[in-house]
Amino acid sequence: MRSTRTCTRITRGAFRVVPFVVAGALALSLTACGGGDGKDSGSSGTGAGKETGAAVALPRLNGESLEVAAVWTGAEQANFKKVLTEFEKRTGAKVTFVPAQDPIINFLGSKIAGGQPPDVAMLPQPGAIRQAVDKGWAKPLGKEARAQLAENYSRGWQAVGTVGGKPYGVYYKAANKSLIWYNAQVFENAGAREPKTWDELLTTARTVYDSGVTPFSVGGADGWTLTDWFENVYLSQAGPEKYDQLAQHKIKWTDPSVKDALTTLAQIWGRKNYIAGGAAGALQTEFPASVTQVFTGGDQPKAGMVFEGDFVQVNIGETGMKVGTDAKVFAFPKVGDTAPVVSGGDAAVILQDSKASQALATFLASPDAARIQAKLGGYLSPNRNVDAASYPNAVQRKMAEALIAAGDDFRFDMSDQAPQAFGGTPGKGEWKILQDFLKNPKDVAGTQAQLESEAAKAYGD
Repeated sequence: MRSTRTCTRITRGAFRVVPFVVAGALALSLTACGGGDGKDSGSSGTGAGKETGAAVALPRLNGESLEVAAVWTGAEQANFKKVLTEFEKRTGAKVTFVPAQDPIINFLGSKIAGGQPPDVAMLPQPGAIRQAVDKGWAKPLGKEARAQLAENYSRGWQAVGTVGGKPYGVYYKAANKSLIWYNAQVFENAGAREPKTWDELLTTARTVYDSGVTPFSVGGADGWTLTDWFENVYLSQAGPEKYDQLAQHKIKWTDPSVKDALTTLAQIWGRKNYIAGGAAGALQTEFPASVTQVFTGGDQPKAGMVFEGDFVQVNIGETGMKVGTDAKVFAFPKVGDTAPVVSGGDAAVILQDSKASQALATFLASPDAARIQAKLGGYLSPNRNVDAASYPNAVQRKMAEALIAAGDDFRFDMSDQAPQAFGGTPGKGEWKILQDFLKNPKDVAGTQAQLESEAAKAYGD
């Protein structure tokens, strides 16, 4: 999840790729979103689950201490610490949050080599969990945590935390990474409309540009944002089957479907006056700044739109703009037959087995923990027993309802499934190659060749 993102990129092992195709539900839910005042009633009947009355049972852990590592920073870290504080109150344990560097798997390796592993780590994708299992770092979940998983999670979300038939990961945090956020005042001034197709997005961008505002803000300094752009275009244009094949490197990056996706991306990335600061500026803009520069500057911000997941709300909140009124959102427009929806997530994985670490995993698998962070915004839980009313605004509630309504039908972020060397390392592999493509979007063939070369090395082909 990457500071205020939801996931980092680490290694993919051999796990079942679970489809994520809820575009229709999401599109309907977003068009239904009005204000974000937090006053409406919440669940509409299809909601994000029903509240359970009794709190999860936790043992007393007086005098015991735990360390929890995650890459989260800023408001995301602060909000998670409030969840840990509640765990401390209920159990008497002392929990320390350990800020991890990205990629977290390298950070954990150094900690383990030094004999000081954290008790629990928040790992950002299924491949990271498998790598931790393969290295002998991860410990299976106990019966209490497994019981919470069975009660609160769909089989799909349980599956992505399972390795070799044993559950290791509690997916505490999920993300919908197929959203475009926009400054409502900019759209109103320009007379721009929310697009439903890629061609309509290009028209909207032109309308915003003609009004005197640069259409897009791109956080190109963080290569993962560029992979998310590619994945959404590719999933919609090439389709789910091709998406799965490319994710597992069963087809090459020189495939014509990749050419088509890169060519489509170049329709925006190749228009330097459509990106705040041009390519050079985007490559110096980190993800948080890519958000805030859309929602500061009154009706003349640096850009009118920014693409990224539901977690963008955390950064919008730092600007004082109100989600649902000042800041609005639409589903990533369809390039092919259907609009894409790409998911990410963070799972709690036990590295040091103890009564305390198992209790924390149990707590994080319960609705009790998720409700705390849900109320703070910028967060989605895959826990089906977290009621939609727990979320602070209508936009967030509708996203939560769509996520839960999807059940087992979702697709995980493609680069989160790739080996770390290709899909999860700053300045290398897919991140670096797409940054280079942002600089020179005309070199589609060269970009494909580089992607395939690096992928072949990483996958051991």
